[in-house]
Parts: sequence; C-alpha cells; structure tokens
Amino acid sequence: MQIKVNGLAMNYELTGKEGAPVVVLSHSLGSSMVMWEPQLPTLESHFQVLRYDTRGHGESEAAPGPYTFEMLAEDVVGLLNGLGVPLAHFVGLSMGGMIGQALGIYHPDRLLSLILCDTAAVNPPGSREIWAERIDLVRKEGLAPLLEPTLDRWFTPEFIRQAPPILKIIRQQFLATSIAGYVGCSQAIMALDYLENLGKIQNPTLIVVGEEDPGTPVSAARAMQERIIDSKLVILPGARHLSNVEQAEAFIRAVLEFLLRKTR
Repeated sequence: MQIKVNGLAMNYELTGKEGAPVVVLSHSLGSSMVMWEPQLPTLESHFQVLRYDTRGHGESEAAPGPYTFEMLAEDVVGLLNGLGVPLAHFVGLSMGGMIGQALGIYHPDRLLSLILCDTAAVNPPGSREIWAERIDLVRKEGLAPLLEPTLDRWFTPEFIRQAPPILKIIRQQFLATSIAGYVGCSQAIMALDYLENLGKIQNPTLIVVGEEDPGTPVSAARAMQERIIDSKLVILPGARHLSNVEQAEAFIRAVLEFLLRKTR
C-alpha cells in the first residue's frame, strides 16, 4: 500500500488483529519492511502490525538528502496521522532504533512503548570518517561493494554458511536500496547524537542487542539503558546486528513478553 507522507509516497502494510493496539516496525539501513517477516505471524496474532519502508528504501520514494532522524521520525508521525492511528508501540532496529529515539524525545505522546534493537545513541570515535567513506563509495560505485562487508557485520559466519532463504532476500533488498535513500540515511547516522537527551524519554522501553553485534555493541546498549528511566536490557546470545533474523525465536519471545505486559 502507498500513502503520501511529507510529500513522498511511503510504502506500508497494516495487518493483524483488527481493533488491537498497533505495533510499528522500522527496519535497518539498506533493508526494507521484509526484514520483519520472521516476527509477523506471532505479532499479527496479538496486534495490528504496521510495517513501512523508510524513505529511499524498499518501495518508498526517495528525496534528496541529507536526512535527519527528526525528519525520519516526522515521517512515522505522518504515517500514523494518515492512517488515523493516535498511539502505537514502536519497534526499531539499527537505524529504526535511532528513529525510535527521536520519537521518544520529540513525540512521546504518540507512543505506547519503545523497543530499541541493535542500535546506538551516539557515534563512537572514528565512525563518522567510516560513514563518509561509505557514502563516497556508494555515490561512485553503487551499493554492490558494500554488500559482503555489511552482511559480515549483520550476521555471524555460521549463519551466513547456513544460507537460510531469508538471507537471499536480505541481499536483494540491500542492493535494491536507492542511492539517495542510502546516502541520505547514512548522513543522518553520521550526525547521530542523542545520548545526553535519552533522559527525556519517559515511555516504557525495551533495549535488545545481539551479544556479538560489532556495530552497535552491548556497551552502546548499556549506555542507553543507563539513561532511559523506564528501560530494560535484553542481550541475545548467538546474534550479531540483525538479531531479529539470526535469533528470531529468542527475539520475538523478548519482544512479545514486553509488549503484552505493556498492553494490559
């Protein structure tokens, strides 16, 4: 489905239990709503599930960058407004978790709860230079040179060797991401600096991280948990960055337990 949000065509799907609370799912950089397929059957049996493609990803329209997380959060608010959803639980992974932080800081009145997965609130030293190099490479050569290094950060070697069907889909979605969308969102990540504002988040928050995540490690998750007042941390063994894919059962178990408790 498509809806106009902030002047752009945004792709979304609203499925699940009619009349139930809404859970919004927000994906990582270089992905799409498809990455949430492992969680859909469980979530749809309890909630309405609203998945969407971030601008410049999947089937959502791109706009020239740079983007900011405040802008990407406004896209979520615009989507909720367009669909007549006053309040929602928000689950974001990686870049989606950064959008979630912006929502918690600037739009807490639209949230029932926050689930921030494999994400960070500030860039570690030296990372801005790495992002600048990636942006330059993508502008010159497209996304293909980044595919294998990205998958190595996203998944353990064991998971890649097993080559489950969803891995092929994730490869395809990464390569299908628009250059403008990847670059614009990467520029938002370069400017990420929410750590000292996390105390403003009052919504109940679950923080989930893969124990082996190299990009947004357990230390980054702990730093967030220490600053968000009503928060809990869950560490998932045997997962790198896309913990919802690599450890799908443990991930949905933690998420569902939290959501059901916050929905009662």
